[in-house]
Amino acid sequence: MSAVEIPVAPPAPSRRRVERDARERRKLEKRLVRLTAQAITDYAMIEPGDRVMVCLSGGKDSYGLLEMLRILQARAPVAFDLVAVNLDQKQPGFPAHVLPDYLRGLDVPFHIETQDTYSIVQRLIPEGKTMCSLCSRLRRGVLYRVATELGATKIALGHHRDDILGTFFLNLFYGGRIKAMPPKLVSDDGRHVVIRPLAYVPEDDLARYAQDRQFPIIPCNLCGSQENLQRKQVKNMVAEWERRFPGRTENVFRALARVTPSHLMDRTLFDFMTLQADGRSNPDGDIAFDDDPGACAPAE
Repeated sequence: MSAVEIPVAPPAPSRRRVERDARERRKLEKRLVRLTAQAITDYAMIEPGDRVMVCLSGGKDSYGLLEMLRILQARAPVAFDLVAVNLDQKQPGFPAHVLPDYLRGLDVPFHIETQDTYSIVQRLIPEGKTMCSLCSRLRRGVLYRVATELGATKIALGHHRDDILGTFFLNLFYGGRIKAMPPKLVSDDGRHVVIRPLAYVPEDDLARYAQDRQFPIIPCNLCGSQENLQRKQVKNMVAEWERRFPGRTENVFRALARVTPSHLMDRTLFDFMTLQADGRSNPDGDIAFDDDPGACAPAE
């Protein structure tokens, strides 16, 4: 008779490890709150009396956004209201109970808007083609309408630092434009102010926070199911840069807020046509005979 193997339970984590993990979780949340508050302050995203519509998709980023705004709502010196909004696009198998159950547990006011945009996208976009653009336009129109109906003064989206960087490189490589996602902007219909409070937050931190908090993540069967998208390629490129050259990602991100129009080529941002020497020192003047800073960079 063969011996019966009795499974052995893994050892319980030590008290020291439990305490260390708890400290790390507190530090992570504190950092996320600080970065979110800094972005809100730097760009005057939320004002007294605002009703902020938090767009909740069921992904890690929007869960993190809602949690940061809930924490800041309790601490901030200005009073503002929150209302969470989810667009149920009628994707097959979408667990419609998850978000309402979660939000009721938090006692957060919420609204679920049901619009079958999934069928529209599936009908109009050929198989294998990118669905993101049409899906985004349809979703945007619905959410603008809902914001008006709910009396929201701001629409908060969960885009983070890496989304902003990715958009910058997508526009640079594929659109021939220097353009990214702004932390705050008026919507394209001119009726709403869109804010991105997570603009300073790295995606890795949001992923760890979502895991720590065990958010009930709902996968997307539209864009989330498509491979080899240009955005994924850019994301992989940036991740490889950061792996090989730590700090490069942060430098590029900081550059988006440190623009010198006179050293670019956009005639709508700088008046090259009437430029004349006036004999005054200018710290932004040309340094044509200095070394090219790129020429002194270490070999890669």
